[in-house]
Amino acid sequence: MPATKTLANESRNDSSNIALSMKLPRKADFEKALIRQYAKAVKLSRKAGHQVSFRVVVDPLAGAQTISVVEEEPLSHQDAFPVEEVPEPDDELQAALAAARERGRRAAEILAEGDMLSAEAFADLLGVSRVTVNTKRQNGQVLGLDGAKRGFRFPSWQLDRDGRPYAALPKLHEVLGGAWAVYRFLVTPHGALNGRTGLDALKRGQDEDVVAAAEGVARGDFR
Repeated sequence: MPATKTLANESRNDSSNIALSMKLPRKADFEKALIRQYAKAVKLSRKAGHQVSFRVVVDPLAGAQTISVVEEEPLSHQDAFPVEEVPEPDDELQAALAAARERGRRAAEILAEGDMLSAEAFADLLGVSRVTVNTKRQNGQVLGLDGAKRGFRFPSWQLDRDGRPYAALPKLHEVLGGAWAVYRFLVTPHGALNGRTGLDALKRGQDEDVVAAAEGVARGDFR
């Protein structure tokens, strides 16, 4: 059955703008037309510098197959999402980013110290299961520091002379609001504790003074 050609745009005589339709099953002729249309699309795409398209429609119910004209089709995302120049971060932002990187580096160093135990090692030290250790951490009864790569780490020095976690730890978690805040409080000297760290004061049995100092820190009384 002969193929039928129709002009898609009367203002053009370019054969690349011709839609070809034919009845099935003239498969060989249709394949030749498809290859020619594809070649025209490649040529136009290289010339235009962006993608082009044509459509192949096969309708078994109508017993026909059609190749549409080659159409220029700029990438839609180029218009929808234009590239914008991103300015360099200002000094304040750069300082904040640098501080964040430094905190991350320092946290990694802390978690790598020898007195930072894994949950398993800390559980062995306490004589309990790992599940119990994690429960105590969640309740603030023990101090566990979260490390993205290392998991939780538990300072071995948070145990008193009897090998039990300091009784003030739950209150310190409640007052200071987080494990890292508790850690910083315990390793930092405080004027309210006569220049001692929170940990040194706990070792001296000064639980009430330690909690009071922590409450002052939470209020912003001491820096």
